[in-house]
Amino acid sequence: LPPLLRRHVKPKKQHEIRCLGKLLQQLSQATGCKHVVDVGAGQGHLSRYLAFGLGLSVTAVEGDRRLATTAERFDRELLHELGKLGLLGSQETHLCHQTSPPRCRCPLPSPLTPLPPRHVAGRLDPAAPWGEFLLPPEPPEAGPPAPNPLWGSPGGGQQVLVTGLHACGDLSSALLRHFAHSPTVAAVASVPCCYMKLSTDSQSSACLHGYPLSSSVAALPGHELSYRAREGACHALEGYTGRLGAQSGSLRAHCYRAVLESLIRTRAPGRRHVRVHTVRKAHTLSFSQYARLGLPHAGLDPATIPLESEAVGAMLEQQHKVVAFFSLTVLLAPLVETLILLDRLLYLREQGFHCALIPLFNPQFSPRNLVLVAARTPLGAVLAALGDDSSGEEEPAGMEPLREGQ
Repeated sequence: LPPLLRRHVKPKKQHEIRCLGKLLQQLSQATGCKHVVDVGAGQGHLSRYLAFGLGLSVTAVEGDRRLATTAERFDRELLHELGKLGLLGSQETHLCHQTSPPRCRCPLPSPLTPLPPRHVAGRLDPAAPWGEFLLPPEPPEAGPPAPNPLWGSPGGGQQVLVTGLHACGDLSSALLRHFAHSPTVAAVASVPCCYMKLSTDSQSSACLHGYPLSSSVAALPGHELSYRAREGACHALEGYTGRLGAQSGSLRAHCYRAVLESLIRTRAPGRRHVRVHTVRKAHTLSFSQYARLGLPHAGLDPATIPLESEAVGAMLEQQHKVVAFFSLTVLLAPLVETLILLDRLLYLREQGFHCALIPLFNPQFSPRNLVLVAARTPLGAVLAALGDDSSGEEEPAGMEPLREGQ
């Protein structure tokens, strides 16, 4: 990415937005759609690249108003920097400010467009029609539902492209449903995440659960996926293999979390799988330090729970068993993820759409590297352009040729 578009963006995210941006650019050319709706846009890094870097008209939808506000601030900072350097709309080189003093001049791949994304704070309603699909943002007191972000904006009333980069849980499923039921959506590119947050047909009789989507998978005996299976599918085989080989101390965190879960269930049996948030460098802490940081997120007072008892010590001594169990989980993770993604692919194919699963990202950088692409027109030209990568980057090992519907 151009240096000005790398600000606030970690290398992993840079890789993802560059690759996904290329795919969306190809979809735009194939469908004639210049307007992209980025759902779950976060701090707007993908939206910023699509708008400033690729010249697309972008609406960024984010359910957390604070993140949307941050994204707008980053846009203003970028516009300010472009104005100072005189680079708005000009084919020039610019200084790379990542060294001091600047040592290199980096050519812009194309003129940066001085048209920032349009940011809308709102959450996707999977049950609403496309024109009325927003719920109030979080926190709830932030205000009434936002209006449909497409009407009254560039591209309003015309066909659009919809994308979600690592859209969490049911959000990815909702994007596919909106594409299937909304003729104004010409194509969708969905990168999933957080499978454990998927609602399932075993949890509810409602027809809007996140898994399964397809009639084909729903008809399979034993298609149900437990929370543990879905949570395991979120872990990366590539990274965990390296940690095992190095006997990394970070493996201790798995045992800590297992012991903490046991304590939570003993004290509050109804609080299974409570999110306790990531504790940074947990393996460098004692268990009692770790627990004191995690228990409040489960609504429990650490002072009321014995954290250094013999029972806790006995559980901590079982770390090798926890690692062995987790290793088996990670080995099965690709199987579970494949089932979830093929269910979505089959859902779209059952309705006659053109679709493909594409290994778009390097899995060493981004383990959730498969992108589901669907369109109302054939995808052959798009897939051919992606397969002909002239960027010079090495193709990830194991990447198969791209074929529609594969």
